Amino acid sequence: MRIYRMRFDMWLCLLLAFGVAWLAGKGVDRVTEQTYESYSESRQVADGVVGGVATDDIYRITCIDDIRSHELFTLETEGISYRNEGGGYFGGRFLDSVELPSGERVAMFINNENVVSDGDYFTGMNTLPVGRLVEADLAADESFMNQINYDGSRPLTATDFYVDMVGEGGRVSKESYQEGYKTWVQIIVGCIAFGVIHNLGARIGIFPYIIVPKRLRRKKNEWD
Repeated sequence: MRIYRMRFDMWLCLLLAFGVAWLAGKGVDRVTEQTYESYSESRQVADGVVGGVATDDIYRITCIDDIRSHELFTLETEGISYRNEGGGYFGGRFLDSVELPSGERVAMFINNENVVSDGDYFTGMNTLPVGRLVEADLAADESFMNQINYDGSRPLTATDFYVDMVGEGGRVSKESYQEGYKTWVQIIVGCIAFGVIHNLGARIGIFPYIIVPKRLRRKKNEWD
């Protein structure tokens, strides 16, 4: 069995680059701490539009036919049982399996921030945000179908559409928002820092070059 060992200079440069990337991440956290509020405001939607709070004039659906026959609608559901009955990722969106009053089951993309509760959020009557039908071939995504009906007991009644109750709204948590930016910055800064640190060390003679410059190769050939 052949064992490969990484050179000491590589380990040292990786360690230093990690430190630089960590500091860069701290800087990103400070910036995103200030920008998250404006991001949250930009993701808010008005009442009565897709993803917004459902006003009294928005139709309350009871079955799939209601979904197909109304441009905008909402659903009243007891408690939040729909959040525990299966869900999965389709096209980067997490869709919940939601049972309608008719007993039919459809996939819904829900902006949970705009769910309005009459009484207790967990057991009272909740009105979901304004939704609209979005045509999509859900059955074509086998992974999604396995996720949303993980135990095989709650198959979707309709797989040719899902309900969008987010629209232009919806926001990720503060932690996810910050982590998304920080991760990419740390990767980029870490790679650049590694290259710069190692190249600097090689130039002053304390590290061997990873790729020997042409001018040094030329000199070596002349000496030979």
